[in-house]
Amino acid sequence: MINNGVCTLRTCFRFPERSLFPSLQRSFTFRRRFLVTASQRKNKEKVIVISGPTGSGKSRLALELAKRLNGEIVSADSVQVYRGLDVGSAKPSPDERKEVPHHLVDILHPSEDYSVGQFFEDARQATRCILDNGRVPIVVGGTGLYLRWFIYGKPDVPKASPVITSEVNQELAELQRNEDWDTAVQLVVKAGDSKAQFLAANDWYRLRRSLEIIKSSGSPPSAFRVPYDSFREQGECSVTEDSESSDMNTYGDGMEETSSSELDYEFMCFFLSSHRLDLYKSIDYRCEDMLLGRDGILSEAQWLLDAGLHPNSNSATKAIGYRQAMEYLQRCREQGGQSSAAEFYKFLFEFQKASRNFAKRQLTWFRNEKIYQWLDGSKPLETILSFINGAYHDWNGSLRVPEHLRMSRAISNRREETQIKSYRTRNRHFVKGEDCSHILNWISKTQR
Repeated sequence: MINNGVCTLRTCFRFPERSLFPSLQRSFTFRRRFLVTASQRKNKEKVIVISGPTGSGKSRLALELAKRLNGEIVSADSVQVYRGLDVGSAKPSPDERKEVPHHLVDILHPSEDYSVGQFFEDARQATRCILDNGRVPIVVGGTGLYLRWFIYGKPDVPKASPVITSEVNQELAELQRNEDWDTAVQLVVKAGDSKAQFLAANDWYRLRRSLEIIKSSGSPPSAFRVPYDSFREQGECSVTEDSESSDMNTYGDGMEETSSSELDYEFMCFFLSSHRLDLYKSIDYRCEDMLLGRDGILSEAQWLLDAGLHPNSNSATKAIGYRQAMEYLQRCREQGGQSSAAEFYKFLFEFQKASRNFAKRQLTWFRNEKIYQWLDGSKPLETILSFINGAYHDWNGSLRVPEHLRMSRAISNRREETQIKSYRTRNRHFVKGEDCSHILNWISKTQR
């Protein structure tokens, strides 16, 4: 019916429980939600989310945007939470943090683990605090699972009681001390979580958490539905079963108009990237830069080893860059504080390769996150800032990226694909054997 020029639906209208046209029933449900929530959107508070692969420039973009919008930054980086891990996580400088308030930076010692569930609680609390203070929350980082839970919510997994936590720690403590990962995995598999065998090696936190969930609920973690899955399935239904509702979608993807209306904030999500070859070059140069000076990533890796931590043993020491640097310094110590130029270049190669592979995984992950608008990071920063700033102030529930700023989610052509496959690193600072002599001298003095 038409009421004052607005199309409404009778609340008494219902499909029979077993409809003869199930696809029509689902289509009607999504269309009704879209019409009802279009007016409600104006009342929802806006949250900006900026992501991108490592080395894409997202942190700089977020910092400059926060200055323009009177914003505060919430870090969605799984390494920036740790004190002392500054260079390898590209942490904002003290001056930048004075200029713009940052949240969830330097909140833990590297010996402590930090989970996606903890991030969800901390980031949501920080966001609420920023909004209550009349400022704009800008969430920035490249940890995909952190951002997915932040936007869509976390699964309703039971929290373990202190008794169960203590019991699990006792069961796994000796196995962890003996580094008997395989036996620990089999213990959890027998307890009821067959997917434990697919966990990354030495991910003791997730293994413990799996056993806690089984003991608390009688079910493995996979039995608990993740909110994101529901949004994704709704979006897929709207696209495949209702082409007309897909045409109404201003994002160009059925998932957003049919499901983002149910989110508690108005999320404006941007993914900053550039052409893959340019990104790879930027990452390689960035890795080199982290090794320059007296207080580079090797110094931070030394501090982790001196603190009694081992590479790949917890969240902090698994981080790309730190793991490779710790392993390299550990080998140097075993050799009496000695390293050849060839050994250094092997470490640098592994560091750069791991960083590029991480960027590739980030691109793959966010390619499937349809709520993000992809922006071309090679464009002038001022142009990108002006677009996001204008979109924030003129927001009416829809967003279209202009053609000159739009970045394709996929590799554009076969030629680019061939160039990526044949890519070879060309360093700027470390080219010849003597270019790393100052690092080898530092190792001989400090790693005996």
